[in-house]
Amino acid sequence: MNKIVKYVLHDIFRNRILLAYVILLALSSSGLFLMNEDISKSLSSLLTVMLLVVPLVSILFTTIYFFNSYEFIELLIAQPLERGRILSGVYFGIGLSLLIAFWLGIGLPVILFDGTTVGWNFLLAGSLLTLVFTSLAFFASVLTRDKTRGIGTSLLLWFYFTLIFDGILLGVMFAFSDYPLEKLTIFLTCLNPVDLARILVLLKMDISALMGYTGAVFDQFFGSGNGMVVAISVMLAWVIVPLVIALLIFKKKDL
Repeated sequence: MNKIVKYVLHDIFRNRILLAYVILLALSSSGLFLMNEDISKSLSSLLTVMLLVVPLVSILFTTIYFFNSYEFIELLIAQPLERGRILSGVYFGIGLSLLIAFWLGIGLPVILFDGTTVGWNFLLAGSLLTLVFTSLAFFASVLTRDKTRGIGTSLLLWFYFTLIFDGILLGVMFAFSDYPLEKLTIFLTCLNPVDLARILVLLKMDISALMGYTGAVFDQFFGSGNGMVVAISVMLAWVIVPLVIALLIFKKKDL
């Protein structure tokens, strides 16, 4: 598996799209920090960029790379190698490359301008979000052999988690506003990794107005410390579960 990871890393680092991703993140993060003297405001603005761009690039790049590497994967399957080790190697190669890109583009500026606990927490949330949408991309990719359908499914997942889900949550809260919704809100929030990443950052920032109802409930119900543990644990589940499902489908799939 190590050789597969090294090959994927070497192949991806020659990709100009990844370089453009690093430059985009670096320009966005550095620009926001330089234009605003208030570090907390810069981080809150950068958080909005991260919650939209990082999931989109992670899920699209992974899906496209997976389908472009299909012949390479088929070649590996023809060898005496377990399918699970093959897919895991490809996943770790892509995930590691996207993490490196994220840390180069956003990690270095954040550490430079805000090396506090808040900054490190920001980078933790972004790293988990990268791995979550890489796992979701693998799940979407193994469902079909058609590249167009795979990319369409990935875009639909991104659109759902970043835009549609919040509308559904607001609709539920409005429809059942006469009932106590704290526990239901926490449960529904755990179903969206993007909301969890946002809460993970805002729990460490003194910006209660930006936390929204779900973030405030998280903070009130668990407290900032326990809320962090719950959010990180659920985010890790979002990394593992889609990947495990993808592995199970891939093992039984007729290529």
